Amino acid sequence: MITLNRRRVVLGVVCAGLVALPAVGGWNAGQAMRTAAAPSAPPSAPVDPDGATGVPVLDPSASDAPPAGSGPSAPSAGSGPVGSLAGPGGSLAGPGGSLAGPGAAAALGYGGVPGGPKLDPSLGAPVGWKLSDIPVFPPRPAPEPIVLPDGDRVPYLSRVPVTQPVAFLTMDDGYLKNPEAVKLFAAAGIPVTLFLTTDTIQDDVAFFDRLRTYGAVIEAHTISHPELAGRSYGFQRRQICDGTDRLEQWYGRRPVLFRPPFGDKDSTTLRVAKECGIKAAFMWKETVHKGIVRYQEGNKVQPGDIILMHFRPAFVKDFLAALRAIHQAGLTPALLEDYVPLDGGAPPASGRTPGAQVRS
Repeated sequence: MITLNRRRVVLGVVCAGLVALPAVGGWNAGQAMRTAAAPSAPPSAPVDPDGATGVPVLDPSASDAPPAGSGPSAPSAGSGPVGSLAGPGGSLAGPGGSLAGPGAAAALGYGGVPGGPKLDPSLGAPVGWKLSDIPVFPPRPAPEPIVLPDGDRVPYLSRVPVTQPVAFLTMDDGYLKNPEAVKLFAAAGIPVTLFLTTDTIQDDVAFFDRLRTYGAVIEAHTISHPELAGRSYGFQRRQICDGTDRLEQWYGRRPVLFRPPFGDKDSTTLRVAKECGIKAAFMWKETVHKGIVRYQEGNKVQPGDIILMHFRPAFVKDFLAALRAIHQAGLTPALLEDYVPLDGGAPPASGRTPGAQVRS
């Protein structure tokens, strides 16, 4: 006969209890480990200084770009996912059967959907927002093109010198492809300029083509999002010109506007942009991050202001916050490309934003 002492009996009872109790509660160690290993939400981009307060700041570093060189290399000319560009109907065609671009926005009458925001049921129901979240804007006024200065450099603007109640919404980079973006663009019916980095969008070129169907226009933002100021002529030319070439190859329209990453530029940047066929380069007056609009001047959007947001995890909140800020200022979203002529012009008039003037 096997003799058990009291200590061994107690230890056996405790061990049995540790096995039996979790099983009764429908829990096991494997579930706990799987829960701990589940992926967390994507990390948000760096928070702007004083982000919780909305204090006016100049934030040229507000970008969701990874460190230079950390992303995939862009495809060489003649390569890339060109075959994936099919949009509605299996081609690059936008509404009316032509390539989407500035003309598409004008043809669709952007400035707000007539009768209020609407959403085609084929796009699916809104997720995380509702149609009533989108402000109703008055019709856009006829464009008021500026006159670009002559010279070997493009002008660099953060506000377009207009006399009309309009503002310009722009988006940078293209890191996150939020499926709600197409629905928001379709429901809002406003024009948006996308400054896209080719390394970040090459994994889903067609996503941004769908946005063009609903009023977006694609412009240049380099290949890999590096800081340009102080870099060599050859380095900047490759980033600006080759990036512009690839966007033209993918979307059938050559960009005419440019935004340097982080708003960082020097005289070489503006000269190279001119050589690459760019007409103007742009900074911004407001940024939007995690649903908060931050102002460089005052506490509301001014006529002609350029607003910057990104394709970040809070895309829905940022988009709606930008629209509310424009609406509360009594302005209407307008298309930046409608205000930049393709030809040259006279020197700027006195009192206008340096590098541009209103065309009479």
